[in-house]
Amino acid sequence: MIAGLTGRVDAIQDGAAVLDVNGVGYLVHCSRKTLDKLTAREGAQKLLVETRVSQDAITLFGFMDAGEREAFRALIEVKTVGPQKALMVLSGLDPNGLARVIAAKERKKLAEVKGLGAATANRIIDEPAMQKWAVGRAMPEADGVGAVELAPAGGAERDAVSALVNLGMKRPEAEAAINRVSKRLGEGASLDALIRDGLKEFAR
Repeated sequence: MIAGLTGRVDAIQDGAAVLDVNGVGYLVHCSRKTLDKLTAREGAQKLLVETRVSQDAITLFGFMDAGEREAFRALIEVKTVGPQKALMVLSGLDPNGLARVIAAKERKKLAEVKGLGAATANRIIDEPAMQKWAVGRAMPEADGVGAVELAPAGGAERDAVSALVNLGMKRPEAEAAINRVSKRLGEGASLDALIRDGLKEFAR
């Protein structure tokens, strides 16, 4: 199987790039965001590749980074979401943006991705494996990049439980996680700290 290619972009076609690797042209299907990056750069380009084999074809899908490939792999496991629809999603949302939308269950925003539709958007958001992927990807980080936007505190433990439920946890699990975190952090812990540590409890 082909896992990666490095070569010069020979042509950009509808939804794909032709990558010239030592004189051999490989047709690699990519998201619009990846194609835009390929055309913006000069010289040799490196793509991570996912190879899909069917009865009558070997199809290559290319990604600029491991995060995009990981999102693609997660998406194609959702029923009725094949590789082409997965690329549609990744053309409209980068992996971090997709994780935030899924974790927050923003159905309307996902449905607005060109060519996707409400039914497929709902199927993606309701898929437990996608929720697990999204919560892990959208976990708040030290610099705030990729963090899920949350409501201001007001009864921090209660709001933290609600936030974890919105991110896909069952309420009893969320309540247990926040209870443990609250005891560890003590009184006066901020909402962000409760949610961040609650997500870590869930990830374990």
